[in-house]
Amino acid sequence: MSAPQASRPPLCVLLLPRTLESFIQREQAEDLLRAPGVITVDPPRLRFGAVARMPGALGDAIAARQARRLLGELRGQGDPRVFVIFHPVQYPLARALLAQCPGAELWYSRWDRYELAYDASEATRARLAELHELAAARATITYAVSEPLVEQEREAGREAILMTTPADRFPAPEPGETVVAVSLGHLGWRTDWSLLRRTAEELGDRLVLFLVGAWHEEECAGDPDFLACRNHPSLVWLGPLDDEAAARVILASDVGIVPFRVEPFNDAGLPNRILKYARLGRMTVSPELAGVKTWARAVRTAGTAGQFAELLAGYAGARARPDLELREWALAQTARRQNRPLWDRLEELSIARDS
Repeated sequence: MSAPQASRPPLCVLLLPRTLESFIQREQAEDLLRAPGVITVDPPRLRFGAVARMPGALGDAIAARQARRLLGELRGQGDPRVFVIFHPVQYPLARALLAQCPGAELWYSRWDRYELAYDASEATRARLAELHELAAARATITYAVSEPLVEQEREAGREAILMTTPADRFPAPEPGETVVAVSLGHLGWRTDWSLLRRTAEELGDRLVLFLVGAWHEEECAGDPDFLACRNHPSLVWLGPLDDEAAARVILASDVGIVPFRVEPFNDAGLPNRILKYARLGRMTVSPELAGVKTWARAVRTAGTAGQFAELLAGYAGARARPDLELREWALAQTARRQNRPLWDRLEELSIARDS
């Protein structure tokens, strides 16, 4: 007498419409995958949408073949008791699987009005509506992400469970202590990447730094500090922006920075970005560069990365209380005012008259 075969473990099979890493409902799927009997199956090579658009008999034949292949792959893992679909185009495969797995359940996730997709033709919309009706009617459980979607099912005489979408993977830095800084301009040779790296590591999630301007990889090749900055989540690389957009980024920030190396080339200069920050009521934090002290009203300097980070942290929330006196000072630094000595000489030479 042969020994009785051990029963295979029951399975819940998530039929993913795309790979898990790019799936919009990834967090929900990953939570279900904590159960030992829940598994995922990636999309077949012949995509769901292509099969759904085929004439009925042809599409059903291909779906049946896909189902046989899939069940063959699952045979060694267990006995499918539940199949979960996330889009109506998956229903032809689900129907074929259910036909070959008597007693198995279908669960249907409803997270959008698929049949009203912007990029769908009228024929495609009609087909999606048909597949939705078939899937919802066949499903043991239909769960939807919003109250209107649940109500739509109830109006059709079907039950649906409200299950909103999670966002477990989305970062959630503590918002209360965050300082938002901005750097405007060249990002390359002049930039002290070591300073920025140590500042970012010191402040961690307490820092958001908008980097406005082109970054020059060729000027920083092989610099480990630059590479660390490129990968640090607190540094947001916005690229070049026009002045109107850059001004709005400064308005969304607490403080501006001049992240230059302390070197002779940088030491004597006066970065114009300081005045741009000040025109919007934002102070500037800079390393100990002699030139920036020309505009001492608008700048605070730091001798070390630790001091730099500490100064930045002190401006957390300043965007809600801009320095209006600083703004008034900056708006007064006009070209005509700065050119006063040149105008005086032009008048002396009878070249021009300042009217």
